[in-house]
Amino acid sequence: MVTPVSLTGWQQMLLLLPLCLSVSIVYKTTKCAEPRQIPLATLASWLTIVVGMYAVGAALLVLYHLAS
Repeated sequence: MVTPVSLTGWQQMLLLLPLCLSVSIVYKTTKCAEPRQIPLATLASWLTIVVGMYAVGAALLVLYHLAS
């Protein structure tokens, strides 16, 4: 905790995957009526979050490069 680990851009992007997965699992666990629905619903939610986050990041990167 005293000295932070330096991560490259790709490493930071890969850390988004387990974070989104954990959020998706918790959210779908509270929303699904039957436990059998949780894995598929979690996967769909996880993919939606990850694709959305990367799309927003790509759009912001394009806007940044167009503005400069």
